[in-house]
Amino acid sequence: PVSSTLFGSRFLTGAVGGSITHQCFYSITPANKHDRKYWCKIARSGVCYTVISTTGYISSQHTGRVSLQDDPQNGTFMVTLMELKNNDTGIYRCGIGTNNRDLYVSLNLTVSEDASPSGPIELIHGELCGSITVLCPPGDTHSGEKRFWCKLGRTSCTLIADSDGYVRRSYEGRILITPQESSGAFKILINDLKKEDLGLYKCGTGKPSGWDSQRVVALQVTAASTLPRRPKFPSGAVGSSFSFQCHYDPKGNYEKKYLCRWKEAHCSLLVDTEGFVHELYKGRIQIASSHQENGTYRVVMRHLREEDEGWYWCGAKNRHTEHTSTVRLLIEKETWSSQDPETSTLVKSTLPSSLATHNTPTQRSITGLTYTMST
Repeated sequence: PVSSTLFGSRFLTGAVGGSITHQCFYSITPANKHDRKYWCKIARSGVCYTVISTTGYISSQHTGRVSLQDDPQNGTFMVTLMELKNNDTGIYRCGIGTNNRDLYVSLNLTVSEDASPSGPIELIHGELCGSITVLCPPGDTHSGEKRFWCKLGRTSCTLIADSDGYVRRSYEGRILITPQESSGAFKILINDLKKEDLGLYKCGTGKPSGWDSQRVVALQVTAASTLPRRPKFPSGAVGSSFSFQCHYDPKGNYEKKYLCRWKEAHCSLLVDTEGFVHELYKGRIQIASSHQENGTYRVVMRHLREEDEGWYWCGAKNRHTEHTSTVRLLIEKETWSSQDPETSTLVKSTLPSSLATHNTPTQRSITGLTYTMST
């Protein structure tokens, strides 16, 4: 049976005389690290005959032109087939186990005289509850085509989010698609990573079913997370104040920290450590303190309103890296009676750090992109 703990390319093309590399990715568990890895080709009888495996076996038909490299620390193994022939076309399996029927993912390989070779898949690592940033390839900035992020399955790519505002329910509040820069490139940011996020993804412009200006990445999610747990749905009453801490790696040397308001895969910047405050939030939001030595900063929102209910991201960034996290604020409709917002803090929740886009008349820079949006 095919398992979600093993994934890889479903289709590859190669030219006669050339080579292909099939990348397979697996969950980094003790069993998967040490079990036999194999690559086999399915015959007309339905039997999958081993081409190569980590036991040292190599099919006599492939001796001298196939290799297998296993990297247990990164949860991946790669099979390279060289000196391609027309009869190499067929269906293959990369898998784990003592036989060729246990844990596998199938590949359809096409070899022809004029085939364009398939590009490599980038491996991206993320920690459980942590965040990742994916750079997507340049597209036509004038075409008006939407930007998207989808998860590759057996026969199609399931849409996760797009720049038109669609967000799959399981990603609500934790995925962001940045605007395109001058080159047409853009970024996908995902936080609060879950085990089920592991898999093969594609981002680009246009339709997920196409392959122009698109990139394929493999996401590994490891359980070794140092990120603190925090209340997922903190609450505050109308008129009160809301205070929480954002966390980031103190070794990251992040130059900028901020908070933004998330909606439909976009995030409007509210406040940052460079002195910016959104026009609609002036006088009632601030980054009250920042401690580089322990990787935290505290955000305070005063005079809470019913419309403040929703998703927020806090983030930290430098020129090379960004960390993001998310929290959903619930507003209790009862009016808060305290006259002093400094003493009326209801909730203190702890979150890891995060990132954003803007919704202000002022030009700001996020994830290395500078752009203007209107309120």
